[in-house]
Amino acid sequence: MFDAKCRRRTAASGEDGKYESERAMTETMRLSVPLNALRSFEAAARHMSIKDAAEEIGVTPSAVSHQLRILEDLLGVELMRRVGPRLELTETGRLFSPDLTVGFTRIIQAVATVRQERKLGPLRLSMLPTFAVHWLSPRMASYPFARSGFELLISTTQTAVDLGAGVADAAVRHGSGQWAGVLSERLFDENVTLLGRPNDWQTNDENDIRQAISQTNLFLSQHRRADFQRWNETLPGGPTRPAAVTIVDSSGLGLKAAIDGAGITFAGIEIAACDIAAERLGPIMPHKVPANAGYYLCYPPALERDRRIRNVRTWMLAEAAKTCRPAEREKR
Repeated sequence: MFDAKCRRRTAASGEDGKYESERAMTETMRLSVPLNALRSFEAAARHMSIKDAAEEIGVTPSAVSHQLRILEDLLGVELMRRVGPRLELTETGRLFSPDLTVGFTRIIQAVATVRQERKLGPLRLSMLPTFAVHWLSPRMASYPFARSGFELLISTTQTAVDLGAGVADAAVRHGSGQWAGVLSERLFDENVTLLGRPNDWQTNDENDIRQAISQTNLFLSQHRRADFQRWNETLPGGPTRPAAVTIVDSSGLGLKAAIDGAGITFAGIEIAACDIAAERLGPIMPHKVPANAGYYLCYPPALERDRRIRNVRTWMLAEAAKTCRPAEREKR
């Protein structure tokens, strides 16, 4: 009984000790003085000049002096004093400044390492599966993979990855082009319409087409419902009524189903341009409407001057211009 109680007390004491140790470590890691004040003192001590420290940090000399006063007040010691026209470190200041220099040097090196790692190796490019399969893949033969600065690491996802957190270096997104924290360049807008296999839709008679649609399954992306409703409401001669509507999670699935002959789909003419050119798909009716959204190449501002970003941007914009050219001729 006595031994059991002792063991319980010992265990409790060990847990308390562990808690106290963790709390002490947390307190140690918590910075009790402003980082700007430490930075101002370190630069001033290294240069032995308020003016030079201010120039390095990018603030005014009076701002550096103010930060020094804050630091001395918080620490309760004098770190620097002016002796005639020159600055002089106190004994405490002489002991304090080398450790700060080592610390800030390590911070600078750590930041440089992260930046360098992000700028080396292939460009990590994230994109929607639909874009990857139906737009990028058919054009890959013309991409200069072997050239330096053009290396890619491509990934696909239905969700927008966090470019600011470094999950990817750049991304192709679909939408209005307005996303917080990133720069976006429009690759192309979309015009949407019904698409099907050309061999299944060889008639030009509108009544025959409407009759065939009424007996066909429409594969509709969950993101295209509003576009389809607008297309149908503005269709000359009145709306169509497919035999069934199967909702899928992306335009890519709808395009694949239509190519395989499982039905028809509603998608962007531009994203399906290569499928249309290869006669795997074709517009069922001439009616089309703007999608009020497009595909954009997005990247964080920190990588705006990155050579890999410039390379893939130049190539994509050139390819996108080829995609848009037929639509531009139609408008004329």
